[in-house]
Amino acid sequence: MYRSHVLVCGGTGCTSSGSQKIMETLRTEIAKAGLDKEVSVVQTGCHGLCALGPIMIVYPEAVFYSMVKDEDIPEIVSEHLVKGRVVKRLVYEETVTDEGIKSLADTDFYKKQHRIALRNCGVINPENIDEYIGTRGYEALGKVLTSMTPEEVIQVILDSGLRGRGGAGFPTGKKWQLARNLVQDGGQKYVCCNADEGDPGAFMDRSVLEGDPHAVLEAMAIAGYAIGASQGYIYVRAEYPIAVQRLNIAIGQAREYGLLGKDIFGTGFDFDIELRLGAGAFVCGEETALMTSIEGNRGEPRPRPPFPAVKGLFERPTILNNVETYANVAQIILNGAEWFASMGTEKSKGTKVFALGGKIKNTGLVEVPMGTTLREIVEEIGGGIPNGKKFKAAQTGGPSGGCIPAEHLDVPIDYDNLIAIGSMMGSGGLIVMDEDNCMVDIAKFFLEFTVDESCGKCTPCRIGTKRLYEMLDKITKGKGTLEDLDKMEELCYYIKDNALCGLGQTAPNPVLSTLRYFRDEYVAHVVDKKCPAGVCKDLLSFTIDKEKCIGCGMCAKQCPGNAISKTDYIAPGKKLPAMAIDPAKCVKCGACMATCKFKAISKK
Repeated sequence: MYRSHVLVCGGTGCTSSGSQKIMETLRTEIAKAGLDKEVSVVQTGCHGLCALGPIMIVYPEAVFYSMVKDEDIPEIVSEHLVKGRVVKRLVYEETVTDEGIKSLADTDFYKKQHRIALRNCGVINPENIDEYIGTRGYEALGKVLTSMTPEEVIQVILDSGLRGRGGAGFPTGKKWQLARNLVQDGGQKYVCCNADEGDPGAFMDRSVLEGDPHAVLEAMAIAGYAIGASQGYIYVRAEYPIAVQRLNIAIGQAREYGLLGKDIFGTGFDFDIELRLGAGAFVCGEETALMTSIEGNRGEPRPRPPFPAVKGLFERPTILNNVETYANVAQIILNGAEWFASMGTEKSKGTKVFALGGKIKNTGLVEVPMGTTLREIVEEIGGGIPNGKKFKAAQTGGPSGGCIPAEHLDVPIDYDNLIAIGSMMGSGGLIVMDEDNCMVDIAKFFLEFTVDESCGKCTPCRIGTKRLYEMLDKITKGKGTLEDLDKMEELCYYIKDNALCGLGQTAPNPVLSTLRYFRDEYVAHVVDKKCPAGVCKDLLSFTIDKEKCIGCGMCAKQCPGNAISKTDYIAPGKKLPAMAIDPAKCVKCGACMATCKFKAISKK
């Protein structure tokens, strides 16, 4: 029986910051101190507060150490684990009070969250099935196999109001019901999991797979029982090596325990799961393209109907849900449909996980009830905008979503409200922007991504998005016209109405939302030939104030284009000639401005 448990984050973020080395050193130092039979080191998934990694939590005290370094470990072992004295300099500052160390659950980042999909992330060892079982894992699967009919399972999911967390928000129970109701002809049905998370800035599904892989396996088995399928596939991108490794471990353990495979729980129900690795094509996040890729073909979307529930993988009835959707299923079965439906809004039940990034203090994963306002997420949970800057917009839904301006900060976030203001939920990426972001440049960034990721199968997406990007590029270079704005808007709606799949149909959203809420910035680029945020290089100019310049020449040393030289002018009170920038040679990198300690250089 261990007296202390030290939980160390083993998610991608913390791993990239050296948490694996920290665990090795921790085990070594614990052994040196003779505590290896008293203190347990547990590798977990992501805790959520990614900005503070590597993260370490010591129980039973629940002391939260943040930004831990390998060289800090001997002190933590000798002071905290041996002597019982907390190393306060390493404790997350928001947990430190005059009365002592407060619970992590009482901090601004966590106190408004309600973790269902993320309930085990950062809590259990994802590579140990016993720890998952210890949190009521596989109890829901046992319940449905021994005491519920497939129709009863589907009804519970329908009554819960669970909608797909992958983007469009289609009712999960309805999808399962469509596949279940198809007449059985003795052929196979399939259960698929979309883990091909491709939105820039999104890492929700990756964190669930890394921190709680059995939750997905259990839910897929429940789905298989509900629709009458015996085979499942998880389509996960190969760029997620930790997730892939832990999924393989989890599948092996579940098979060993008889929780996957033949005759599960002795009920005669057979269900197994295989992994399929994707090569990183964004279009393979679209359900028909994903299934085409699993089949071994080039990942291109197919026309719908027929929908996958009728004719999907290998032309058989198939359901496809994403990782976060599955992560809710077992909890709904255990706690009841009413429990889940009591959270959220009238049409959007439960919670939603967001990957909070960009110009925000607390970067990380948050899970909040549907209907939480953007202001609460940004200002309270996220800790606000750093460096005293003003909030400008938030991009939800990645390349398929839109920008939400400050005027909509108090809109409750759910599927319908986001669509009404020109954005969408998407898989849950939430990128915050401040006054230094150019919204035209943001739209151009997402269009460039979409152009690069288009499969090229349909003309509206292959050609339309390319033309749209070219017009945005023209505007950011100061060569656009007001007529271009009207042409862009017309082209956006054409692409939305005629593209084959969701990637093309939603590609214009970043352009339409920025035109809707930040049209003045487009006009400034076109009419005034200026970028108000000072981002678009072709519209920038750097100048040196001769009166402030002391002639030190540091800016000239940093200039890669040799565009800065001395003048003949010496300002009053100065000893050396002032410097000047040759606009013809200036590459507009900003190195000079960053170097000048006297704020003599400005950009316009």
